[in-house]
Amino acid sequence: MNFKTTLLFTLILPLLIFSSCKKDETLLDTSAKLQFSTDSVLFDTVFTHVGSTTKQFKIYNNYKQKLTISKIHLATGSASAYRINVDGIAGTTINDIEILGGDSLYVFVQVTINPTNQNSPLLIKDSIVFEINGNLQDVKLIAIGQDVYLHKPDHFPTNGFPPYSITGREHFDTILPNDKPHLFFGYTIIDSDCKTTIQAGTKLYFHKGAVLMVFDDGTINVKGAPGNAVVFQGDRLEPEFKELAGQWGKIWLSRKSKNNTIDWAIIKNGSIGVQADTLGVSPNPTLTITNTIVKNMTAAAIYGQGTYIKGFNCVFANCGQYVAALILGGKYKFEQCTFANYRNGATPTTPLLVMNNYYTSGNNLYVRPLDSAYFGNCILYGSAAEEIVLDSFDAGGSFFSYKFDHCILKTNLDTTNDIAHYNVVYKNQDPGFKDIENNDYQLTQNSFAIGMGNPMINISKDLNNQNRPNPIGSTPDLGAYEYYP
Repeated sequence: MNFKTTLLFTLILPLLIFSSCKKDETLLDTSAKLQFSTDSVLFDTVFTHVGSTTKQFKIYNNYKQKLTISKIHLATGSASAYRINVDGIAGTTINDIEILGGDSLYVFVQVTINPTNQNSPLLIKDSIVFEINGNLQDVKLIAIGQDVYLHKPDHFPTNGFPPYSITGREHFDTILPNDKPHLFFGYTIIDSDCKTTIQAGTKLYFHKGAVLMVFDDGTINVKGAPGNAVVFQGDRLEPEFKELAGQWGKIWLSRKSKNNTIDWAIIKNGSIGVQADTLGVSPNPTLTITNTIVKNMTAAAIYGQGTYIKGFNCVFANCGQYVAALILGGKYKFEQCTFANYRNGATPTTPLLVMNNYYTSGNNLYVRPLDSAYFGNCILYGSAAEEIVLDSFDAGGSFFSYKFDHCILKTNLDTTNDIAHYNVVYKNQDPGFKDIENNDYQLTQNSFAIGMGNPMINISKDLNNQNRPNPIGSTPDLGAYEYYP
């Protein structure tokens, strides 16, 4: 090493040591303050019995020297509804946390609300207090808590059926109160020979995998009203869950349930909207569904297995597989309904509508006749090249009876000139929905569907509870919504 190199190293080394020591020094200035990525953490509605999602924020040390936070604690201590975790350390009080100069730390926060037997939402406040060099700083914590009627399994059968609770007892009719929400875990059963009524404005929230099942000879009557719908959805209310499919199971009308009705409801964000099963087609519909939106399902909005379903003024939309799967035969009648599937931009692999009239077991094929499937003044449209699949072992035969009457169809079927099955259909005419990205299937002023309906189909109000046809038209529009300028 020559003299110049030695001199340069001698000059630089103390600077490096000084710089390193300075960074490792603890800043003791009483005016020093932390910086935070937010001054408050807000939780949307959190139900009793259910913890929130985890929120996070960051603490910043914008100084060159390290800072020691002598104490981080929840202002209300161990009585707090909140839980915190700082740099991997959990507790209501955390001591002596260091942050190097120019560095940052994450703080994670959760909240759980205890039952209060109070119908009105609660405002749950607290704060995280930071003590540094004798100074106090805080980040506010705010959550809206809501007490609920809890439906949680209390029967644990050993025959393979999942744990369940009973919300309607056998031979006793039940009305679910609507003064506060209902929260469902696991399977909830409406028992044999019980009619359960769900009143207008009732909110039903389902935990992951939860199912509402109507058992043999049981009945569910959903009685919503215009502007006061009954809502079925998942129990996560944070914005990122608002339109997320697969958050809960389904409404399951078992094979012997009867006379089920759903009117003015919103059913969203599950796996299957409504599944209806039967042993055979009965004289009365297993399900009559009216003025209802079923959307954002991973599998299907309507799943019928050899059953009888009537639907009027409904929107069935935005499902990962089928919007309507009507299999194993049965009987179906849909008027003024919108079936739409754009899958939020995902590449479609299944059609919007599938119907069949058979099933196989081993090497055997068994026929379950499709007695009738009628679609009047409906829209069946989506992003797939082919949205209609008619799967029959005797295509066009007496065991597979269907008809599309004044409908928009997204299809390449070459049979649509068969008057036995098609009466005025509009192939591949874009209906002109208002906003498919936000599940808004109302019509726009240039929509092809305006005035294209069969005037003999008399559904006097649309899904906005407005007159059909509108005052400037003489024939109804197609789908669930009438266009009003």
